Amino acid sequence: MTTIMLIEDDKMLLKNLDDKLTKEGFTVSTASDGEIGLKKIREEAPDLIVLDIMLPTLDGLSICRMVRHDPSTAHIPIIMLTARGTEVDKIVGLESGADDYIVKPFGLGEFLARVRAVLRRPAAHGMGKQNEIISDNLRLNLTSRRVFKGEEEIKLSNKEFDLLTELMRNKNAVLSRDLILTKVWGYDYFVDKRTVDVHIRWLREKIEDDPSNPKRIMTVRGVGYRFEG
Repeated sequence: MTTIMLIEDDKMLLKNLDDKLTKEGFTVSTASDGEIGLKKIREEAPDLIVLDIMLPTLDGLSICRMVRHDPSTAHIPIIMLTARGTEVDKIVGLESGADDYIVKPFGLGEFLARVRAVLRRPAAHGMGKQNEIISDNLRLNLTSRRVFKGEEEIKLSNKEFDLLTELMRNKNAVLSRDLILTKVWGYDYFVDKRTVDVHIRWLREKIEDDPSNPKRIMTVRGVGYRFEG
């Protein structure tokens, strides 16, 4: 059963989200304090973290960065909740490693749709029995969801893995940001297109020899991205 960790200091909102997710069949773990929430993430390894930015003892952005820099938790998707709705705040949230960003107040229907979209992983359409995609010295295993550059394993978050999978499956084809959002995030309506650019940059930092001069993931100006190997 899918486990979701809710970290929110507004106890009424926490209860409402807990009730909604529980009714939808999810297992829910909660915390209203940043340090306690981080401790529970490390102990319980949930399938998804829903995280408020403004928290007692340890703020959500710090938690997000710690989760992303810990190899044991880096793969866990994160949705950030906040009353801050400016463009800068959204970019900071995404830069910290969040997969999605929801501004308060929000409807429970939208919240649930975003949860399902973040949890959704693209199916291996048309791959048959092939469980690996290989390009030059980059090897992506669909079954174990692991990526290797030569003999070195590259640690990717869920969304980074899904994005790289979509790019490698469509080698040499130009994928628009809209198409990537639909294929990887599922609900392009709910996700800012700049999310794609942020995740592309993270991927380049991990798989390119020189991220400032990429040779694998190429930008096609005004359109999107192309994977060349």
